[in-house]
Amino acid sequence: MAPPPAPPDRLAASTVGEEGPRVVFVHGLFGQGRNWVTVARSLAGGPRRVTVLDLPDHGRSPRSERVDYLAMAERVAVELEELGEPVVLVGHSMGGKVAMQLALRRPELVRALVVVDIAPVEYPLAGGRTDDPDEEASPFADYIDAMRAVDLDRLGSREEAHDALRDVVPSDAVRGFLLQSLLRERGDGGGGPSWRWALNLPVLREGLEVLRGFPEPPEGAVFDGPVLWVAGATSHYVLDQDRSRMQQLFPSTRLVRVKGAGHWVHSEQPEVFTATLERFLASVEADGAPS
Repeated sequence: MAPPPAPPDRLAASTVGEEGPRVVFVHGLFGQGRNWVTVARSLAGGPRRVTVLDLPDHGRSPRSERVDYLAMAERVAVELEELGEPVVLVGHSMGGKVAMQLALRRPELVRALVVVDIAPVEYPLAGGRTDDPDEEASPFADYIDAMRAVDLDRLGSREEAHDALRDVVPSDAVRGFLLQSLLRERGDGGGGPSWRWALNLPVLREGLEVLRGFPEPPEGAVFDGPVLWVAGATSHYVLDQDRSRMQQLFPSTRLVRVKGAGHWVHSEQPEVFTATLERFLASVEADGAPS
């Protein structure tokens, strides 16, 4: 049986580990907290308490009427306040932008920051960021349109969903990632099973213009804590030209590029990503109690 949805005023959350420093993961677009479970379990042996969150309009968290980075950051801040101590906050892609906004606006809640394959800049809605002819244009609108086009009432199996998305999402890994949010539930009253997306696809589709941006931080806002910036070596999400803005807002940043990884670094090179994160956490924890 699937876990119940979160209350309307809270995000869905799950924690691994019963003692130690706090680490919190925030997923990217189309993701869920459970995308981080394998990494979380590995880190929890530190020992640490590792929490994974579902952002609004994803997974078991409440639905909203529109996408808003500041609103998402406020919702995550509520969860961090409940933990009672500053955390190491890890965010990928969209979640990385949420994490950066939170660190700049509520630095007392964040002990250290890990930003995965995203920069505090505006991204093109269509087309690429470089002159590289092999750079893939943003596929997210096409992904959402393809997911919405799947006839859930007539869907017989997950394999049929794979086939329905194949032309638009040729990568087996990315298609499998998207289909983690396709849920099959047993109907009430003896009815047959039904399918649904654990994503608010209409709102996310309308919000792509917002998601490509990065709200201007408060004047003079800087996060002085340690920051690990992880980029995929084959990804175009983090370019050399992004370093000055990152350094301006997060002066204690260290950039690591992971070979053999694109945008989904933690899925494409999980062992390298986990080892890199483990070393960063160990260095943060060695500095003593959170300030």
